[in-house]
Amino acid sequence: MDEELYQAFITESEESITQLNNSLLSLESNPDDTEAIDDIFRQAHTLKGNFGAMGFDNAATVAHAVEDLLDEIRHERLDVTAERMDLVFDGMDLIVEILHDIEENGESTIDPTDTVEEVRAAVEDGGDAGNSNPAASDEADRESVDLDSLAADCVDADALDATTLTHAHVELDAGQMKGVDAGIFLSSIPEELDVVGANPNRDAIEDGEFGDGFDLFVAERDAAVVESELGGLWKVSTVETTDVSDALAAGDEAADADDAPAAESEVDTDVDAPASDDSDRSTDADGAVDSDSDSDAASDDAPSVDDGSEGDADEAESTESDEKSESGTEKKKEARSISAVKSVRVDVDQLDELHELVEQLVTSRIKLRNAIDVGQTTALDTLDELDKISSNLQNTVMDMRLIPLKKVFDKFPRLVRDLAREQDKRVSFKVEGADIELDRTILDEISDPLMHVLRNAVDHGIEAPDVREENGKSRTGTIRLSARRQHDTVIVTVEDDGGGINADAVREKAVDKGVATREEVNQMPDSEVYDYIFHPGFSTNDEITDVSGRGVGMDVVKTTVESLDGSVSVESEPGEGSTFNIRLPVSVAIIKVLFVQVEDREFGVPIKYIDEISRRDRVQTVSGAEVIVHEETIFPLIRLREALEIDSPEPDDGMVVRIRPDDRQVALHCDGVTKQEEVVVTPLQGPLSGVGGLSGTAVIGDGNVIPILDVSTLELPADGQQAMREFDPSQLPDTAEEAAD
Repeated sequence: MDEELYQAFITESEESITQLNNSLLSLESNPDDTEAIDDIFRQAHTLKGNFGAMGFDNAATVAHAVEDLLDEIRHERLDVTAERMDLVFDGMDLIVEILHDIEENGESTIDPTDTVEEVRAAVEDGGDAGNSNPAASDEADRESVDLDSLAADCVDADALDATTLTHAHVELDAGQMKGVDAGIFLSSIPEELDVVGANPNRDAIEDGEFGDGFDLFVAERDAAVVESELGGLWKVSTVETTDVSDALAAGDEAADADDAPAAESEVDTDVDAPASDDSDRSTDADGAVDSDSDSDAASDDAPSVDDGSEGDADEAESTESDEKSESGTEKKKEARSISAVKSVRVDVDQLDELHELVEQLVTSRIKLRNAIDVGQTTALDTLDELDKISSNLQNTVMDMRLIPLKKVFDKFPRLVRDLAREQDKRVSFKVEGADIELDRTILDEISDPLMHVLRNAVDHGIEAPDVREENGKSRTGTIRLSARRQHDTVIVTVEDDGGGINADAVREKAVDKGVATREEVNQMPDSEVYDYIFHPGFSTNDEITDVSGRGVGMDVVKTTVESLDGSVSVESEPGEGSTFNIRLPVSVAIIKVLFVQVEDREFGVPIKYIDEISRRDRVQTVSGAEVIVHEETIFPLIRLREALEIDSPEPDDGMVVRIRPDDRQVALHCDGVTKQEEVVVTPLQGPLSGVGGLSGTAVIGDGNVIPILDVSTLELPADGQQAMREFDPSQLPDTAEEAAD
């Protein structure tokens, strides 16, 4: 199998499943949402067609059964109920399982029979199953059909420049997946056969809405050629052809006899016009992944996973037959290279910019080589130019790696829905800021931490409906997942309006686990106690369930986020809810750092954490602790010499670097500040991983290795912690503002 085609199939199917899940959730919450039901059928039809065309019949069979059940709902023969939606979601889960099996093994042996039977039983119990098929009754007695009249209805004779017209009745040896087989058949019709009409129309045929066969009308080919060409195509059992060229002459005579009525008739019957029929080949995903077809089955419209327009005949009608024959192969290759998960979509303008920068880079390299021979001044000028180009090149490449959080966020509505159903809770899930972008590497890693936080919000946060009602709340709880950009940082927030975190319960658990002493936890404010929920093996739930109780999830959150050079914090109000804030860098590959000096050593502090740099004379004493005062807020001082255990005398002067309060409310004292520089950070590994106060290392221009400080884990002196707990703005000295100046 073509590897590029195979990968496109996997990624496109994953995208379709995610979109389908979210549309199903919209339908479940609002059964009258016509946009959701339309999108559901587009995605379900795409899945069914793609799996069938690739030969994975087990998944295609499941998708077909689910489509039949949804069709009953669409035609209002069945109501939307939680039980029926559970069946639909069970079908989607099985399709995901089959897809993963295909991805790992290249094929799938999973038997879908049980799930398919359950779904079909729901269809049959609900009343009339399947789709209505007006064309089927006509086929029951085809001999009585006037072919000339049928041709007149299906073919626009006035617009057709042809002298010969052939009718072909085609019967397929189709299985359960009639639409898939029909779609493959239509997509494999040779280009030289000009199909100018069909009964039923092509959309209906591709949807499987026909009996044992259907009718096609081919222009400018005699009956023997049509029968020969069609007889060897996919799943064809019989082809019966008849010359109906007289219908063309009859159409001309009718037009000459009465032009006005003919024009009106043309408008009324234009739904089956040749342009529509012929261009529909590029629309349906049944043929979109057919690697054996010479038609434009994998054109720009069919494989795109972002716009959800697979199978949309309206878009396909803009594609002309001539363009297909000239560039069908090129379009296939372009379509198959699109991948939403395993690769990054790049804007064409960014590619052009990247190309221009590379051209400039090559030119500057040549100029630099020549300048070295001429003189140092010219070389330095060229080096400055090279530095500017490389910076622009870096920024462009970094922008190309950015992917919207939507790729991760779209997976969570289904997760929240299933958890709420399992626990008999009602949850309204809202998503904001899904268009905020993050580096692809971070996006891959952040999915699991967010999943654990959301599971925690449903399990621990949102109360049962009866409990919420007793507490004067709505029976339906709300969980909000949001993201916002702040400088070079993205803040992802998970907020719920549940019962909040019981700080006393956390204190008791911390003492029981031996994490802290009774005296320590009693002195801590609630805001610090909440951090214990991230301790390994820590859980306030005594009962182990499928969702919680093992104390693993929140530990994963903290560990993963910090490994990405981020931080996580929690706020809670008993009875009102909890808020988890996850701060992440936009990119982890290259960062700008401030070099600070301690004795004769240099350390890097990421610029994104720094709010202010000042001299040591800003330091004051509040409640016995050294602090920096800013806007009536104290920032306890961390002396890097002590925190990093550098054994040397403390100088009388120095500099203070104040950290942004959103990251950590502290200030760092160092001997001096030297420079700013962009560096590539390498995380600490092996025995050094997890060392407090350090996040990684960077090699700078002179070859030296510089440690990068982790401001979130640098140890804060005990008196500084105590000062923050007991701080009262009225304690500030009268000279605080003067000192700040």
